[in-house]
Amino acid sequence: MCGICGAIWSEESRSISEEQLKQMTDTLSHRGPDARGLHWEQNSILGVGLGHRRLSIIDLAAGQQPMWNEDHSVCVVFNGEIYNYRELQKDLKAKGHQFTTDCDTEVLVHLYEDYGREMVHHLRGMFAFAIWDRKHFSMLLARDRFGQKPLIYRQEESRLLFASEMKAILQIPGIPREVDPNALDLFLTWQYVPAPWSMLKGFQKLLPGHTAVWQENRLDIQQYWTPTSIRGTDSANEQTRRDTRNLSYAQTQEKLKETLTEAVRLRLRSDVPLGAFLSGGIDSTLITGLMQKELDRPVETFSIGFDIAHFDERSFARMAAKSLGTNHHEKIVAPSAVESLPELVWHYEEPYADSSAIPTMALCEFTREAVKVALTGDGGDELFIGYDRYRAAGLGARIDRLPGPLRSILKSSHWQKMPASLKQ
Repeated sequence: MCGICGAIWSEESRSISEEQLKQMTDTLSHRGPDARGLHWEQNSILGVGLGHRRLSIIDLAAGQQPMWNEDHSVCVVFNGEIYNYRELQKDLKAKGHQFTTDCDTEVLVHLYEDYGREMVHHLRGMFAFAIWDRKHFSMLLARDRFGQKPLIYRQEESRLLFASEMKAILQIPGIPREVDPNALDLFLTWQYVPAPWSMLKGFQKLLPGHTAVWQENRLDIQQYWTPTSIRGTDSANEQTRRDTRNLSYAQTQEKLKETLTEAVRLRLRSDVPLGAFLSGGIDSTLITGLMQKELDRPVETFSIGFDIAHFDERSFARMAAKSLGTNHHEKIVAPSAVESLPELVWHYEEPYADSSAIPTMALCEFTREAVKVALTGDGGDELFIGYDRYRAAGLGARIDRLPGPLRSILKSSHWQKMPASLKQ
């Protein structure tokens, strides 16, 4: 991952200094330890600052950011990875665009030249980026479809501030740090603070699948994508619905296999060593297996275990690693919630009620000793309804359709008084 930050202002009194931009950028050094890039300018109309911290994955020698187009009229800072960048690069070169690097970042400035904010429809990947357009005196912010990469902003009078993390914006003197009661209420309800809210008042997260353009002191936010299961006017989603509506079960299986295989293949484009988190569960084993089929060498896989047998999945991970032929690494950890708390607070920035954050951090630290990038099975349960709570929600929906008397019986407190049986 990388870190981005910046500002755009229309009054000199609202400007940020080059030193403040440097402080914003350096606050994100943990996101990008390999390089730092800055751009700051002030003209008669407005001022702009862009900062970037790089974690080098593709085209290690080049690819420094902020990155410009040919005539220095468009500049980008980017966090993420564009998986179809080679295909986009080929098309853009055919249209006459000149490339000076072989990294995925450069396709963004050239796509913007051709399509403006509509460029996001051409991207496959995880991303959060900001594009400064000198000709139109505007700043484009964009976030990927599922919000894998964060982007936080603060809109003020005659100024827009943005960053991958809130702490970067807080480096600007005079920024208030007042808790938003509405965000606190949302956290107590959902156990996290959903976008567009943030725990601090005046800070907002750009929603997944959205773009925002700041121009003439206005911020215009637009949604460019919705999931295919949600009704909408997106033509690409409607085409997907038409293409898949009449597939048989066997055809659906084959389509899913093709889609997952292609998704994994595209994510293997890297100039640094790759690995995978492997728990032995369905999701991580499937992703690792597809990786192994695509590579001509054993995948480096990683898992952690605990002294408490009930929580230790290492035996399942070993079985999966042996079956798939990976080069497996494992480690027993005993993370302390109290000792981990300061670091977790620093990285998460706002309350996040998920105890898995502690072992996940331990697994990442262990994996980082050997590889720079790791694929995971995260998100599988959400996409394929793997959690029990989804089945419970489905059952609840069916119960709601029952006649009132039957619902009253099912909701009766007498059920709580019946003896229960426990599996030993």
